[in-house]
Amino acid sequence: MVEAAESALQFAAGRTRQDLDRDRMLLFALTRAIEILGEAASKISEESRVELPLIPWSRIVAMRNRLVHAYFDIDRNILWRTVTEELPELLRLLRRQGSDPGPD
Repeated sequence: MVEAAESALQFAAGRTRQDLDRDRMLLFALTRAIEILGEAASKISEESRVELPLIPWSRIVAMRNRLVHAYFDIDRNILWRTVTEELPELLRLLRRQGSDPGPD
């Protein structure tokens, strides 16, 4: 999940929302990165999800499903907001959880 989120943020770095309308490669790259992130999230066990309650698991998987099954009806505004506004916080949470040694 971390790798897919980092990739999406790298793809969007220095770009604008308007670039998403003009650059099909950017659209495909961001879409695929979010699909991969959602697929990885769907593989996380229920036990692990419970341990990480701040991560919106169902929303992540639902977005993946939407992108995969309705590709020609992607709302680019939602995709852009997800990458530029929501992914930085998700990445912070994932990194924090990944480095948390847990209870002693």
